[in-house]
Amino acid sequence: MQTRILGSSGLEVSAIGLGCMGFSHAYGAPTEKNEAIRQIQNAVDMGYTFFDTAECYVGKFADGAVSNNEALIGEALKPYGSRIIIATKFGVRLQSGTIGRPVSDSRPEIIRSSVEGSLKRLGRECIDLYYQHRVDPDISAEEVAGVMSALIKEGKIAHWGVSEASEAYIRRAHAVCPLTAIQNRYSMMARHHETLFPTLEELNIGYVAFSPIANGFLTGKYDANSTFEPGNDYRTVMPQFSAEGVEKNGELLTLLNRIAESKSATPAQISLAWMLCKKPWIVPIPGSRKAERMKENAGAANITLTANEVQSLDDALDTMPMSEVFGGIKGERYVRQ
Repeated sequence: MQTRILGSSGLEVSAIGLGCMGFSHAYGAPTEKNEAIRQIQNAVDMGYTFFDTAECYVGKFADGAVSNNEALIGEALKPYGSRIIIATKFGVRLQSGTIGRPVSDSRPEIIRSSVEGSLKRLGRECIDLYYQHRVDPDISAEEVAGVMSALIKEGKIAHWGVSEASEAYIRRAHAVCPLTAIQNRYSMMARHHETLFPTLEELNIGYVAFSPIANGFLTGKYDANSTFEPGNDYRTVMPQFSAEGVEKNGELLTLLNRIAESKSATPAQISLAWMLCKKPWIVPIPGSRKAERMKENAGAANITLTANEVQSLDDALDTMPMSEVFGGIKGERYVRQ
């Protein structure tokens, strides 16, 4: 697979990364451990070198056994050593244990505890890319960045980033300790963070896009009759998967199918190629637990859309009816400082 560079420090990653959360958390029952390891290693064979996890990605099997995503990723990727880039996150705990409302906590002592736990679970001496998972309104950007600077000097992390932060927060953090990347939601259905593009370009910060296929909706494989596991799958409450959402997004899916057919591609590949062809520093990290989906997503890196084709898609997205999407209402602006 082609590679891309994140940030001025030159972190090289596969053009498409693998979001690993679903193996343990939020998308139904966790994947059985040996099967998950097999699929993660399949991804390496396909050319993926960039894998994303977090300390709060924890799920439970029906028998009560726990699936810890960091530990799973650490074990699966141990044979590949430093040629694989692992990103993980600190600063979020879930109110209800394995699934629930996230609570931000980026106190310096919590960060210190978190990084030691993540290093142990991942089986690494240094975390390649360490994100603040969500902004903590009680802790300043400068204080968090100061801890990151210390951790880099100590050799415990190599690069750092923030997730779902405003322009002001990004600038303040970057001034203390340069950011390599932000990780924000971004898809054809959630474009509100495009307002950050000029800032990222100015500061030479990469954009790692999570949920780039709108939590799987833009694959076009779901309809009003699709069902998900209650209490263990976030898609049960995602507006794009509701019967009303599916109906309202019909024009979008029709457009994707038309472009996909013209490019001998799939709707998922077009939704990824669209953002890859916008900026050379955008890296989507779609999540999947199936080899065929991982292979399909990786293929998006080989699809070229011209600037005119990207603009035409943008123009269409600007005007067509579209449902709300989980975590990113069309037109909203993230304003937390």
